[in-house]
Amino acid sequence: MAMVRRAVLVVGNAAMAESLARMLSEAGFEPFVAQPQTDPVDLVHAHHPHVVLLDREWKAGDRDALELCRTLKYQRETNLVPVILITNGDSSDDRLDGVRVGADAYLARPVRPEDLTRALDQATAWRREHERHGLAGEIRFRIRSEFEYLRQLNDMLADLFAHTRLTDKQIKELRQAVHEMGGNAIEWGHRRNADLPLAVTYRIYPDKVTLIVRDQGPGFDRNNLPHAASEDDPVAHMEYRMAHNMRDGGFGIMMARGLVDEFAYNEEGNEVTLVKRFPPAE
Repeated sequence: MAMVRRAVLVVGNAAMAESLARMLSEAGFEPFVAQPQTDPVDLVHAHHPHVVLLDREWKAGDRDALELCRTLKYQRETNLVPVILITNGDSSDDRLDGVRVGADAYLARPVRPEDLTRALDQATAWRREHERHGLAGEIRFRIRSEFEYLRQLNDMLADLFAHTRLTDKQIKELRQAVHEMGGNAIEWGHRRNADLPLAVTYRIYPDKVTLIVRDQGPGFDRNNLPHAASEDDPVAHMEYRMAHNMRDGGFGIMMARGLVDEFAYNEEGNEVTLVKRFPPAE
């Protein structure tokens, strides 16, 4: 007998809730509809759903859909539950807001059965894949390419790090590495074009924290960086920078590499992975 998958449905419109619940049942999911007097977070904890469908228009008191999504994604117990955000048509603003709080997929209103089925399949496949690799949690961020947004993101990440086994020293080192690599992406990858989104993925495993910083630029040749410091000769690049009227600096990559346990760029040079391992358990 096939296992019945569970879905928590958080919408503010009764007719819409009834329609989506019917579609979920037809797709093989048992729907649990959040009632006005019920805290959706409690419902998620009670039923351990395979997916949450969240209407962008939902609101309860001072909490709206984005705040609810953020809460689910920031809690260790609910982090890997995929959240599908139901948006107003193809609103890019709704999608950007959703990305900022960790939404995993999107459905445009009015929701069609075939679109719902596709989103459910993608969401459950995402979760199965991460569980297969031993991932305990993941949050994906996309921010404007501005240093103030990077600072705010780093503050949020520090809050997440504080709930892991990382020491205070490790947290400071990882924050600095994110600052350096995020700054490089903004300055060099995006050439300070604030409208190009900077993507940062936070992943937690049983033995480590991984951060992936990706820009939308063309990348670079990692073997040809005359303006950046190298371990062989950390100051040789300064002459090149002076000759090309570049500001002092160029130490970001070398510094970040020394602050983490693993450091690697992709082939294109527009994505860097930072890994910090937890200290041995006492």
